[in-house]
Amino acid sequence: MSRAHVSLVRLPPGKESFAKHAHMLEEEWIYVLEGRASAEIGDQKYLVESGDFLGFAAPGPAHVMRNTFDAECVYLMGGEDRAIDVVSYPELEKRYLHMQTENGAEYYELGEPVKPFGKAE
Repeated sequence: MSRAHVSLVRLPPGKESFAKHAHMLEEEWIYVLEGRASAEIGDQKYLVESGDFLGFAAPGPAHVMRNTFDAECVYLMGGEDRAIDVVSYPELEKRYLHMQTENGAEYYELGEPVKPFGKAE
């Protein structure tokens, strides 16, 4: 399999998984093995614990895992590894083109969408 990945994540108390983000093309999932965390999906917060599964369709709302508890949260995280994706970071007000290359992942910051050409006549 060349377009999928799975990682084991150990999220210490007081930490977050990554910057809150949303994918335009790649889908992700999380399966909690041990502990608890707060999953922020869009504007909603959910308590997740051992045995919970979260799936993030693309495109979808921004999401992040935050460990607001006293014990480590351990989970499997997986998803797609497409050649390109657009990833938005709403709390940072940033958006990037993410490309898989021979040298690894590369990110290119994107500005506001533009329409360089008018309507066809």
